[in-house]
Amino acid sequence: MSALPRPQPRPGVLAIDPYVPGKSAAPGVARAYKLSSNESPLGASPHALAAYRAAAAHLHDYPDGTAGELRAAIARAYGLDPNRIVCGAGSDDLLNLIARAYLGDQDEAIHTTHGFLVYPIATLGCGARPVVAPEKDFIADVDAILAAVSARTKIVFLANPNNPTGTYIAFDEVRRLHRALAPHVLFVIDAAYAEYVSRNDYEAGIELVATSDNVVMCRTFSKIHGLAALRLGWMYGPAHVIDAINRIRGPFNVSAPAIAAGVAAVADTAHVERSRVHNEQWLGWLTQEIRALGIDVTPSVGNFLLMHFPRAAGRTAAEADAFLARRGLIVRRLDAYKLPHALRMSVGSEEANRLAVAALAEFMGQKT
Repeated sequence: MSALPRPQPRPGVLAIDPYVPGKSAAPGVARAYKLSSNESPLGASPHALAAYRAAAAHLHDYPDGTAGELRAAIARAYGLDPNRIVCGAGSDDLLNLIARAYLGDQDEAIHTTHGFLVYPIATLGCGARPVVAPEKDFIADVDAILAAVSARTKIVFLANPNNPTGTYIAFDEVRRLHRALAPHVLFVIDAAYAEYVSRNDYEAGIELVATSDNVVMCRTFSKIHGLAALRLGWMYGPAHVIDAINRIRGPFNVSAPAIAAGVAAVADTAHVERSRVHNEQWLGWLTQEIRALGIDVTPSVGNFLLMHFPRAAGRTAAEADAFLARRGLIVRRLDAYKLPHALRMSVGSEEANRLAVAALAEFMGQKT
């Protein structure tokens, strides 16, 4: 007997490997330190928390569907035109909206080998084909990206800095990539970790967006602003792209508490600076200490580290993950990112960072 017919998702949907977020708990331990999701160890700005609490008095009201106050606050902070900003429920919401607006059946979108998993998910969900450009030493390779471009290419996704590798490419290379793309190809710069980068040759993408018709830049409040629970992101782009995204996004895709907290967070530059200084200090310390244990660490400009473990029995990434979890230290497995022999660890509080190094030393047999 044949199976009864039933609704079928569009081609590409069932090819998606669902996104699996970092673990949030370590069962059986008295206290857990979550270092798996690149959250801010300093938390949200006190001003953002106050604004969030104040918004609770108006939960019966719909939010401003344009997020006008938030767009104006972002525009003031970065010197932008608020009419060229659109907000969303996290930058991943905006990435999906971009794919919906610009990808069709049989189109192609390019991302790099270890790029953010949302890129292929958003691409497949639109019936398009994700194309992988090889990286070089865990760094995006402009020449490899350009070699992957075809007549079907409609979007190029570039995470800069990249998650989970923590690497970046200089702005001259970003410009070189853009110059070689056809005008109809949308160049998406995902700069979720831009606030952490202190390199002189880095630029988040604002300048390129301001002077181009086919470039957008996505940002988030989840990282340095510490508002991950609220799901809040923004995009800066040409007016015609913003118009297209506004036509398909939900009419109230950002909540009122998120808008209020975001306005306060972007204005609290002192809190952002404290978070940046904390990260700068402990990123360097962690890199040095972990390398000294015989674990290779990819140079990072973000708020996390990519640690490569030996493949010998007793020293693998999977065994390290289990070992750390038993001590309440939760890090990120990276099998889905094609990095089965590596773990990603966020920069945490001083206590969490020191405990992690001590546990890794014990795991590597350097002290008990």
